[in-house]
Amino acid sequence: MYKRILVPLEHTPYDEAILDHVRKLAHHCKASIVLIHVADGFAARNVRQLNLRESEEIREDREYLEHICDRLEEDGLEAECVLAGGNPGGEIVDAAVREGCDLIAMSTHGHRFLQDLLYGSVANEVRHTSRIPVLLVRGERRLPGPSATIRGAEAGETGARPTPSGDGG
Repeated sequence: MYKRILVPLEHTPYDEAILDHVRKLAHHCKASIVLIHVADGFAARNVRQLNLRESEEIREDREYLEHICDRLEEDGLEAECVLAGGNPGGEIVDAAVREGCDLIAMSTHGHRFLQDLLYGSVANEVRHTSRIPVLLVRGERRLPGPSATIRGAEAGETGARPTPSGDGG
C-alpha cells in the first residue's frame, strides 16, 4: 500500500496524535517514515542568504527530530529526518515529492472557520496543493509534559514546546 510516509512535525504536543497513528500504519504497510519540521521564523527563512549561524531554536528542532527518529527506529521502523526552513505548506509538499513519498500524514488542530481565516492552516494548504494523498489526524491540545509516545520511558522530559494560540494547522 504505502512505501514511504512523510510526517510533518511541529515540535508541539500535537505531534503525538500523528506519531501514534503513523507508527501503526508504517508497521502494517512496512513503510519507511520521513519526519520533517519546517522552521518558519526569520532566522530559519534567511539562514543561507544572510550566512547566519544555526539558531538555538533550529538546533532544538534538529535534536527533537533526531530523537523521534531514534525512537521510531528502536520500534523497528526505518526512519529519517529533514529540517527545512520557509513556508511550511510549500516545504512539506516539495519535500514529499523530493523524498519520493507516497503519503503525507499530518496532525491538525481542529480549528474552526474563523481561526483558519485569521491564522491560516498548513494542513489546508497541503491538502489543496499536494498531488500526493494526505492523511489528516486531529490532534488534541495537551499540556506539555512527559509523553510515552515521544520520550519513551524518560520520566520528566517534555521535548515539546507549548503551542501558541494562533499557530495555524
